[in-house]
Amino acid sequence: MAIREVFMPALSSTMTEGKIVSWQKATGDRVEKGETVVVVESDKADMDVETFYGGFIAIIMVPAGESAPVGSAIALVAETQAEIEIAIQQAKGNSPAAATPTAAPVAIPVVLPTATETPVTTLRSDSAQPTRSERPVVSPRARKLAKEYGVGLETLTGTGPNGRITADDVTTAAGKPVVAPVAAITPLAAPIAPPLAPPTIVLPGQVVPFTTLQLAVNRNMVASLSVPTFRVGYTIETNNLDKIYKQLKLKGVTMTALLAKAVAMTLQKYPNVNASYTDAGVRHPSSINIAVAVSMPDGGLITPVLQNADKLDLYSLSRMWKDLVDRARSKQLQPQEYTSGTFTISNLGMLGVDRFDAILPPGTGAILAVGASNPQVVATEDGSIAIRRQMQVNMTADHRIIYGADAASFLKDLALLLQTNPQSLTL
Repeated sequence: MAIREVFMPALSSTMTEGKIVSWQKATGDRVEKGETVVVVESDKADMDVETFYGGFIAIIMVPAGESAPVGSAIALVAETQAEIEIAIQQAKGNSPAAATPTAAPVAIPVVLPTATETPVTTLRSDSAQPTRSERPVVSPRARKLAKEYGVGLETLTGTGPNGRITADDVTTAAGKPVVAPVAAITPLAAPIAPPLAPPTIVLPGQVVPFTTLQLAVNRNMVASLSVPTFRVGYTIETNNLDKIYKQLKLKGVTMTALLAKAVAMTLQKYPNVNASYTDAGVRHPSSINIAVAVSMPDGGLITPVLQNADKLDLYSLSRMWKDLVDRARSKQLQPQEYTSGTFTISNLGMLGVDRFDAILPPGTGAILAVGASNPQVVATEDGSIAIRRQMQVNMTADHRIIYGADAASFLKDLALLLQTNPQSLTL
């Protein structure tokens, strides 16, 4: 006899509570190992949660739409139907502990939706990790394809993380064509401007609760107040950059990709600007990952990350960016796809903003606020008057690891690259 608790998982390092988006199983339903039982909204994504154990959903303790702290019980799973009533009484506190022996709490693997397959992360529970059975761990999509193609899952060897059977494993065994990752086949598109949040009907005097995403943003902003920051601005002439962009735009290259590539190439010369503060010292990451702020339709913002931006070409960066934005707005990013940034760009220029200062995200050393590129009347070196397109960029930096001279030199070299040699971004 066993009654097991299903806990609210920690889906990211910053998550303190989760919101139940929907239950995929109802009270009394039978669940098999590896089945998705609930969809949980973390700070910035909706994630499917599977169970390691089979049994029956005895009682749902946190209904859809409500939140619970990480590590708290959200449901009880009974091993047999006869134990459902015992589990209900246990949940109500009417059954003595001696009468309801329980097994170790359920450790749940989390399916993180991606454009291709989704790895499984085994979350630590308050007790020891239960021993996994010999039954293979299968992604939901792979299980569906296996039924469609008539492939026996027990005959397959998983190639996914921790031996997980993926959709590609099933299609390969069935002799079907393997579907390429979305990032590789998504048509190139023009830059995507973050849309404004949809209009919400708010009655006078009404208090609208924060969404989970907004609460996460609020916590981060408050945490930023403890960081000693300073700001440096620079005016960059964009005539040559605009010419390059007009040529590459027809091939699907976005302005986001151009700016991210330029920043990443400049960061190669300034590792301190790509670093972050820790109590032990300056943390120098092994890669240059450019996070770019994106507004969400239901309020708040998220920072999808272009990983290894200095090593990728503009076309790959543009494809990657479109995929990241699409999945960010449908809340399907993996945590590492929005938490691994080493430098952040916030671009409000596409909305016509001339200049602004950005708040430093926790865990990073600097953020660059990018304004609009507008024609300006300027005096040239020979004393004549000319029209030049210019944009204002302002950098907010953590003064514990980045000093004024570092920030000024970084912006000077970034401006030099964009003004005189933007063609190098295409190499």
